[in-house]
Amino acid sequence: MTRPLVTILDDEPEIRSLLADVLEEAGFDTLSFGRARAFEAALATHTPDVCLVDLSLPDTDGLTLVHRLALERGAIVIIISGRAQVQDRVTGLELGADDYIIKPFDPAEVVARIRARMRSVKPATKTGNVATFNGWTAHFERYTLEDEAGTETTFSHAEGEVLRLFLDAPKRLISRAQMQSSLGGVASESFDRAMDVRISRLRTKLREDPKNPQLIKTIYGAGYIFLGDVTWI
Repeated sequence: MTRPLVTILDDEPEIRSLLADVLEEAGFDTLSFGRARAFEAALATHTPDVCLVDLSLPDTDGLTLVHRLALERGAIVIIISGRAQVQDRVTGLELGADDYIIKPFDPAEVVARIRARMRSVKPATKTGNVATFNGWTAHFERYTLEDEAGTETTFSHAEGEVLRLFLDAPKRLISRAQMQSSLGGVASESFDRAMDVRISRLRTKLREDPKNPQLIKTIYGAGYIFLGDVTWI
C-alpha cells in the first residue's frame, strides 16, 4: 500500500527533521524543504497528500503560498506557525488552509491533526466525482464550479469538503456537531469560525445574495441546510 506523502516547508532544519522523523515513524513518506522555491519546483514531479507550511519563509509570503496551494493543488494544507494572533489564524483559514497549528507544538498532535484531516477526505458516496445542482456543476476532481455558460470558478480543498457534505445530504439539516464529526475538526470557536468562513466563500462563488441566500440556508441555533436539487454523475 502506498504511504501518504507529506511535504514539510519550514526554514528551521530542526523542525523539518523533527517532523520528518515522527511522520515517517507514523507511516507517512515525507519531503522537506527550507525554501518555497525548491518546494514549488518539487510539485512538478510530486503530488503531496498533505502540505505543512510555515508562514515565516525567507523567500516568499507564506500566506500567498497557502492560498495558491489551496486553489491550484487541491492538497490538504496545514499551517504550522509561530504567529499566534487570532487574526493570523483567521486569515490563514480564509485563504484556504484546512488547519492551523501554533508553534511550539507537540509532534503527536501534528500526526493526529493530519490523520483527522485525511479521514475527512472520503471517496464520493455517490457515483462519480461530479454533481449538478440548480444550474451549477461541481467538479471535485479538479476543484471547480461551472455555471450554465461554462464559466469555471475554483474552490479550495477545504471549501470542497463542506460543499460535498451539503451535496451528499441536500434538504437535510446539518448541525455544527455533524460538521465537526464529518470533517474531523475539534469542537471549538476556531472550528466554528472556519466553517463560517468556508460557507461564506462558497456562497460568494455560487453568487448568492449574502442577505438572502437561496441554496445554503442558515438555521440559526441549529446549523445549515442545502436547498438545491442535486444529481451525481
